[in-house]
Amino acid sequence: MMPLVDVAADEVIITDVAPRDGLQNEAVDFPTADKAAFIARLTDAGVRSIEVASFVSPRAVPRMADADVLLTALPLRPEVRHSVLVPNMKGLERALSAGVREVAVVLSATETMNRKNINMGLNEATAVCVEMLQTANAHGLETRAYVAVAVECPFEGLVKPGIVASLSSRMAEAGAREIVIADTIGAAAPRQIRDVLQPVSGSVPVSMLALHLHDTRAMGLANAWAALEFGVRRFDSSAGGIGGCPFAPGAAGNLATEDLVLMAQQCGLDTGIDLERLYGAVDYAGQVLGRTVGGRSSAWYRRWLNKRNSTPSAQR
Repeated sequence: MMPLVDVAADEVIITDVAPRDGLQNEAVDFPTADKAAFIARLTDAGVRSIEVASFVSPRAVPRMADADVLLTALPLRPEVRHSVLVPNMKGLERALSAGVREVAVVLSATETMNRKNINMGLNEATAVCVEMLQTANAHGLETRAYVAVAVECPFEGLVKPGIVASLSSRMAEAGAREIVIADTIGAAAPRQIRDVLQPVSGSVPVSMLALHLHDTRAMGLANAWAALEFGVRRFDSSAGGIGGCPFAPGAAGNLATEDLVLMAQQCGLDTGIDLERLYGAVDYAGQVLGRTVGGRSSAWYRRWLNKRNSTPSAQR
């Protein structure tokens, strides 16, 4: 396997999780062909890392029942990462059969959240994640490991940063190429992000760390900025801000990719993503879902774009 690509200080790598985390809890059906078209639009916008599906029980998460079929509909492009989430060994076996190149495992930082999410206790879930990572690496796959509810659990409350650091270290030792610290219910404030990252970075290089942020309390971008100042350059976000964990009460929409891209651009950071094309993907998702979707900056951006497009080129 190739090591993680080095990220320059002025560069931000975004994994868009809308096709998985965004759509998994939607009440409206999102047909497989439309998922493939949505992913194609994200790719055309310059998104080079996309979490496209999860190999979970179709009974538990019906919106992900088409994961196998979706993978066959996506063109393989060497410059684009298509990752899938696998909750257990059965899910990993299905992913391997589907020919995936990158998988993500999820380990929650509390006993109760693991039981609610994957029906395992913390110790069993840790052991299973270790086994999945080792198996995936043996098959030559790239690997990510989420440490979920890293700040606050909806069932057990605040989580000690030392626990997150210990679990992150364990996942890195098992072979995870990227450790994703997840504020699953969007409970964090910037200081808490720094308080978690500090002990985690003692055993896991910052270059391996990513942040998965939700915007429940309107602090998603502020938390992203705190992580950027700490040195993190890898982030999960969701086009349109759609999504939320179906097993975590209060998990509202993810940090919107378009908000993160806009902030990065205005701060001189390069995401490689074309904002106007990204909004094309966001609008497409909204059409399929039957509602307008978009991040906190979307109303302003659409007004600005309409004004720009209605201005004669000679006057621009």
